[in-house]
Amino acid sequence: MSRIGKLPIEIPGGVTVNVNDNLVTVKGPIGELSQKVDPEIDVVVEGNQILVSRPSDAKKHKSLHGLYRSLINNMIEGVSKGFEIKLELVGVGYRAENQGQLLDLVLGFSHHIYIQLPPEIKVEAVTDKRSNPTVTLKSHDKQLLGQVAAKIRSYRLPEPYKGKGIKFDGELIRRKAGKSAAAK
Repeated sequence: MSRIGKLPIEIPGGVTVNVNDNLVTVKGPIGELSQKVDPEIDVVVEGNQILVSRPSDAKKHKSLHGLYRSLINNMIEGVSKGFEIKLELVGVGYRAENQGQLLDLVLGFSHHIYIQLPPEIKVEAVTDKRSNPTVTLKSHDKQLLGQVAAKIRSYRLPEPYKGKGIKFDGELIRRKAGKSAAAK
């Protein structure tokens, strides 16, 4: 049995879960999320727990079992607590500002990069003296949050020689040695 899939999911207070056919809808204080589930996977709400089960030990069923359990668990955690990702801009002259849902990035190109963020994501750009600018993204949808953070990071990936670029907070960049002087 799947180690992840067999674990029951606890439903915290203030969160309601509805299962209709193969659509799981989760409502909480922060927001509402829904996820289609493969018709072969059974999702049952018993009291304050959700149980996910599979019909057989086929490879497809095993993989879907753990997948849907994790997706439903992330939905419940998202509508009750929410998720947060911090991005750090490392480089001379790199800046970030936001006006509502519009994120303005200066990343060493000849032009500004403007990103219109979805309404589900709350953004905060902080630029303090003597520290790198940070962009904080918060949302109840973990999939959307990760996708937007990866898109922002893709504009200037961290490079291994000087460490410049956009990196996740706490991420370690593996550094390389530069060219050594030629011997005569």
